[in-house]
Parts: sequence; structure tokens; C-alpha cells
Amino acid sequence: MRTSLPIRATTIAGHAIGFACLIILPMCAALLQLVALAQDAPPASSPVILDRVVAVVNNHAILSSDLDDEIRLSILDPGRGGLGTLTRSVALEQLISRALIQQQIREEDEQASDPPESEVDTRLAEIRHEIPACVRQNCASDAGWNAFLSAHHLTPERVESYLRYRLEILRFIERRFRQGIHISPQEIETYYHDTLLPQYTPGEAIPTLDKVSPRIEEILLQQKVNVLFDDWLQNLRKQGDVEVLDPSLEPAPTQTAPGTGGGQ
Repeated sequence: MRTSLPIRATTIAGHAIGFACLIILPMCAALLQLVALAQDAPPASSPVILDRVVAVVNNHAILSSDLDDEIRLSILDPGRGGLGTLTRSVALEQLISRALIQQQIREEDEQASDPPESEVDTRLAEIRHEIPACVRQNCASDAGWNAFLSAHHLTPERVESYLRYRLEILRFIERRFRQGIHISPQEIETYYHDTLLPQYTPGEAIPTLDKVSPRIEEILLQQKVNVLFDDWLQNLRKQGDVEVLDPSLEPAPTQTAPGTGGGQ
């Protein structure tokens, strides 16, 4: 009695391919070459993360690239004079606050219009002529301004959109909280001597007090407005759905959440 031996499926497949190769040798050679190439090909590279969500504010996502953008744009904020480089944690707090305020604007004032072009142009001219970092690079000239933007990885279009939504937010906050706030000439002069002048290095052209008084008054006004609406903003945040997905970006316990990031 003869015992049956198991026949491997691979053996049968091998015989089949071998027989086929005898019949269609050219096609077989090409097939074997493709198999060899597939075996030698390196494994697919790992996915490259181009961006990531770091926080969500009432279903509005804040991306890591948004933080980078906010840090780049902070060079245009006169209220950051002497505060150093904006950190990612503070940048996130500013973006969260701004998102909450913009959402509130849409809810309370659906007819809110964009600031007029003349107001945006005026603010842009002030930045180019008064921000110390801009003065150093002669931003008053087109060549100097373009060089400044390039050095900080900004574009004219991005700066303009930045100014537009900052003006929109300021207009909303002022309508809601500005009543009764008064900035005295003494406060303006103190800011000029104690905050603005130290930002300039010896030999630089320094704008006169009367020239920058309107901008200083606006900055001081915004600082006082920030104090008034801080509690309102904190309540808005508590009532909303705000989730920070990156624990490293959580503010320190003693850190006060900023409003809109300055008087711009």
C-alpha cells in the first residue's frame, strides 16, 4: 500500500509557472523582472506631517501653522515693545481669544462691515513709519518695506488681511467697552518716554511726541479696554467649547490670557 505524500500548493504553482515559461518565455522573463523589482523596492516612506491641529474653539480649528503666522506678525504689534519674542503658548492664547471674539461678532452683529480701505491704509502707513523694527529697515521706502517683509516671511496681502481683522475686532471691542474711558495727555507723554523711546537705538530717527500721540492714545485705550473685557472674555471661554490638544501650549497658572495681542 502506497502512502500519499502532501503536495504543497507552492510546488504546484511553481510547476505551473515553469510550464508557462516554456510556452511564453519572453512574457515570463518580464514577469520575473517585475517581481524582482518589487522585492528590491524600499518600503514606502512614513507620512510627512505638514500641519496639525493644536486647539479647537467651538469647532474652529487652530493649526500649528497659525501659531507660526501669529509669531511672524507680532513684529507689527507696537504693544509688544520690550516684551521680547512672542512664545507659542502666548500666541495660542491670542488666537483663542480672537476666535471667540470673532464668533461673538458674527452672533451679535451680523451686519458688521469690513473697515474702510482708507483706515487700513492709514494703519499700514503708521506701521511703516513708526514701528522701530521697520524704521531700522527704512520701511518708508518700497524697497525697504519689501525687504522687511521678506526678512520676516510676510507678504503685503497677509499684512493687509491681518490689519483688517484686527481693526474689525478693535471696532467691536470699542463699541462694547470704550464708553467712559479717557486717556490723559500725561499718560501719553509717560508712555512716549518710558515705553516708546527705549525701543530706539542711539542715532536712530525718533518720531516726535505730537506725531505719535494718536497712536499712543490708541495703544493706551486698548490696554484699558483689555482690562474691562478680560472678565467678559474669560466667561466667554468658560461657556464655550475650547480644547487645547497640545499640553505643552497650556498657559502657566499665573499667566493671564491676553486679549487680542496688543493695540494693533
